[in-house]
Amino acid sequence: MGKEYNGSPKMHQLGSRRERLTWILGLSGLCVLFYMLGAWQNTITPSTSNPISSIVSKCNGPTTQSSSSGSSLDFQAHHQVGFNESSLSTEKFPSCDLKYSEFTPCQDPRRARKFVKAMLKYRERHCPQKEEFLRCLIPAPPKYKNPFKWPQSRDYAWYDNIPHRELSIEKAVQNWIQVEGSRFRFPGGGTMFPRGADSYIDDINALIPLTNGNIRTAIDTGCGVASWGAYLLNRNILAMSFAPRDSHEAQVQFALERGVPAMIGVMATERIPYPARAFDMAHCSRCLIPWEKYDGLYLIEVDRVLRPGGYWILSGPPINWKKHYRGWERTQEDLKHEQDAIEDLAKRLCWKKVIEKGDLAIWQKPINHIQCIQNRKVYKTPHICRNDNPDAAWYKKMETCITPLPEVSSSEEVAGGMLEKWPERAFAIPPRISRGSIPGITAEKFQEDNNMWKERLARYKKIIPPLTEGRYRNVMDMNANLGGFAAALVKYPVWVMNVVPADTQQDTLGVIYERGFIGTYQDWCEAFSTYPRTYDLIHADGVFSIYQDRCDITYILLEMDRILRPEGTVIFRDTVDVLVKVQAITNGMRWKSQIMDHESGPFNPEKILVAVKTYWTGGPANQK
Repeated sequence: MGKEYNGSPKMHQLGSRRERLTWILGLSGLCVLFYMLGAWQNTITPSTSNPISSIVSKCNGPTTQSSSSGSSLDFQAHHQVGFNESSLSTEKFPSCDLKYSEFTPCQDPRRARKFVKAMLKYRERHCPQKEEFLRCLIPAPPKYKNPFKWPQSRDYAWYDNIPHRELSIEKAVQNWIQVEGSRFRFPGGGTMFPRGADSYIDDINALIPLTNGNIRTAIDTGCGVASWGAYLLNRNILAMSFAPRDSHEAQVQFALERGVPAMIGVMATERIPYPARAFDMAHCSRCLIPWEKYDGLYLIEVDRVLRPGGYWILSGPPINWKKHYRGWERTQEDLKHEQDAIEDLAKRLCWKKVIEKGDLAIWQKPINHIQCIQNRKVYKTPHICRNDNPDAAWYKKMETCITPLPEVSSSEEVAGGMLEKWPERAFAIPPRISRGSIPGITAEKFQEDNNMWKERLARYKKIIPPLTEGRYRNVMDMNANLGGFAAALVKYPVWVMNVVPADTQQDTLGVIYERGFIGTYQDWCEAFSTYPRTYDLIHADGVFSIYQDRCDITYILLEMDRILRPEGTVIFRDTVDVLVKVQAITNGMRWKSQIMDHESGPFNPEKILVAVKTYWTGGPANQK
């Protein structure tokens, strides 16, 4: 009897193929579905459930860092952050000894003693060698508190944050600073303005116009606690204030604690770290700089950084010496000789004396050098510099020659181009760009940069909402390019220290000043010229791609930790592989962080890392 036949073999093979094809199509569809779902989840706006955008109620007292992986990121005072931990191994950085709580690596008084005092060379930047670098975290004082918010911080600071009474005693008569219980008060006084900085600025405004938008950037040499700069902010004038470390204890630290722009700096033998034609106004109020000495070196340096048509204001010795000579404990002959020497030097620089009234004397720089070149037939010195980059100012020696202004076609033309009035200046095309002075930067690229920063700031406002709520005051952009970040923030109560890397192939710091913002040159393989805990928010765009092959990025991050206030925030922008390295290091620095997608979506190779420095202090009670 034959076997039962169930069907054709070809029919079996066809069914099997159909079944396999169905499985393949089904699995492929699921893969596509899950991929699209994942991409969609990565591109949606962060919700309140996302730890990067969650805001927890502000605590009333200091708290230590949170160890909970489920807690939310709090950008208000006292951050308690929980984030994904990097899979890379993490070096845990210990706290430095409390004696380093005010450590300024490149202006360390102990190192300074090794250098000569002539021309204040010992107070210039003298940075430690690599073997001297500290591989630990600079601690805050044991009772450190979050600074007062702006504008209250202009007038008050916590005593425990900067426990120095010296200025309140030494400058008591001049009303610089007063101690009131647990806090300092800044009445706005100064050596030459006992009625207060506001009244002093009103006196200046009566002599030259300060409020019509022509004057936007200023430099204050020997700034004290920067009350002049603090009160200029009411007039929409942004001042770069600087003073040396320890001429009066912690004066620059006080300025930054108040939320006022300032740097540690000194006029000694090297150029101050700003480009030529940067400032609309320069100021010295009894700043003790010997303007008439060293062949006029220091006034020649002021001339370099002063824009065409800019003003120089001098109060204090020797101005009004007939009234003050006894109080200054100097002879009339000595003071008269000093003023005569300054007057003569100003003429040889081609400056015009605008006015001298009371304790104030004001000079104005010419708008071009047509007449000045002709005057060299009368004034042989100082001569006009040749073959010099006027913007070079990083470890560059001062010179006793006049920095030449750009050529003009008529005596009425402003050398280098006329600037718009503030606030239009912030977004107008800077003359250095319109005239093609910056290779590769055109007016179109400038506008593209402005548009890009509108998009970036919109993203940042979602990531760190307190950006618009007064949480931050002192902001640093470590690689500022055209100053777009500062411009995007212009309507908020913050100021930005725009940093241009000193060895960049594209020097844009002059453009930033032409936009009405301030900044400095800096090599990030070295420490910045500021005290610890002086910035609330740091922006680092491509910094580590630039420096990862030049020096150990660990020390750049430790420097960022030094200058960042407890509970301060850092925004990194870089490729994902660089950010993973950065995150691994910051995990050992008591920072909490999260890598996020670029504002254009998950397919952009550039990513954003947002990090928060947790609250902790030095002292036995809080040692970790």
